[in-house]
Amino acid sequence: VTPDGRRAISVSDDRTLRLWNLRSGVQERVVAEHGISVLSVAITPDGRRVVSGSADLALRVWDISTPLEAGFRNASQERVLMGHKGGVQSIAVSPDGKRAVSASGDRTLRVWNLQSGALEWVLTGHESFVTSVAITPDGTRAISAAYDRTLRVWNLLNGVQEQVLIGHKDGIRSVVVTADGKRAISASGDRTLRIWDLQSGVQERMGASLKIDGKYLTKK
Repeated sequence: VTPDGRRAISVSDDRTLRLWNLRSGVQERVVAEHGISVLSVAITPDGRRVVSGSADLALRVWDISTPLEAGFRNASQERVLMGHKGGVQSIAVSPDGKRAVSASGDRTLRVWNLQSGALEWVLTGHESFVTSVAITPDGTRAISAAYDRTLRVWNLLNGVQEQVLIGHKDGIRSVVVTADGKRAISASGDRTLRIWDLQSGVQERMGASLKIDGKYLTKK
């Protein structure tokens, strides 16, 4: 969903990205440049660019800011980012919009400079398919999840792995970071959610239904 909450972007096995107007339900743009299934997408904080990842091993950066009234139905492709040896499963963009972190089936994460297209870091350490990545609100760290049952915390300023969070009994499917940047929440094939303190690396809570800051999180 775009930062203004007005549009959503979907990705599909049909090789397309589609931009939808959430008020009218109308499809505003369609992009079809990836060679095979599109697996992941992230939107920059200013809502002007989209980064997509595919089973074709590429990330593509798109400009979606061109006025629709100009008759331009597609999006302008700014660049293609290559380097992964497996499908790009998840993408996160830093809060300042300058970096993207991609997670792949090749067991690595890659940190990209979105302004230049340069590869800044290759993050290695996971022993299996990396499924998900999230960035802290200050943009300094990334948290990744993988089928090796671990979460890993990475310093985006120097590419160093800071912590390995262990506790899940099955592959981890997804990870998010809380708005204050203090905790991560992971969801796993072991049918649990777990909340982690990112300063200490300690697991705070686990369960199929968890309460955080007065609100319930539920994994079905």
